[in-house]
Amino acid sequence: MATQSMEEILKRLQLKTSQLQAEESDGLEKAKYDCPKCKDETGYIGYENGVEVWIRCTCISWRRANRLMKTSEITNEFKRLGFQNFDTENKPDVIKDAYECSLMYYQNFESIKKNRNNSIALLGQPGSGKTHLLMAISNNFIQKKHVPVLYFPFVEGFGDLKDDFDALEEKLEKMKKVNVLFIDDLFKPARGKPRATDWQIEQMYAVLNYRYLNHMPILVSSELSVDELCDIDEALGTRIYQMCQDYTVVIKGDRKQLNHRLVGAPS
Repeated sequence: MATQSMEEILKRLQLKTSQLQAEESDGLEKAKYDCPKCKDETGYIGYENGVEVWIRCTCISWRRANRLMKTSEITNEFKRLGFQNFDTENKPDVIKDAYECSLMYYQNFESIKKNRNNSIALLGQPGSGKTHLLMAISNNFIQKKHVPVLYFPFVEGFGDLKDDFDALEEKLEKMKKVNVLFIDDLFKPARGKPRATDWQIEQMYAVLNYRYLNHMPILVSSELSVDELCDIDEALGTRIYQMCQDYTVVIKGDRKQLNHRLVGAPS
């Protein structure tokens, strides 16, 4: 075999170096963009039937979903909650009913969203998966249907707003106008009594009455029953019931079986 000359070796090294630099440059170029395909222009020049046209990039779909997720105020932990990771195995029938009701609501949403009965309420036992299921609906609305959702955890939400009037007015306006409003742990009890000050009732009534009158969907979780919501404020409670009556599940029973946080707890 002929021995390679020093010149040939140098040429091979130079070629290899050029290739590595080109690959590195290409990698850095791609790293500059969220979508290397369109370079974040949401489209690119292509050809159809030999004619130069502007083609919308497929990244538009996930960009829209990302924007909606950012404005939803859903936490990073809750973004992972879906129907697929909700466990119904060996669970009581009422938990399975809640799962099936939630899935059916999501599947039927397009046909009911403008109706009076276009909302869903999961009520009763804490730790039974109410928030998980309503969050699964919310995440699927955002990611698959590109429907804007606003998440409002009742206790934390009003805790953050009670001393900031400007922020309160802005948040209430968003709660009234967003396509879908998710109210989590409405009037959550403390020491066995519902947290429901006159001020909180007044703000919730203003939001829910606006949505009721304009046929705008709500997702509601609460440890309270329909009767208990009506005991707090009958006008508010009956509106929630009327909006959610086709998709309401009340979860009651043995807490050791219903509360997933008590699984394995001693009797």
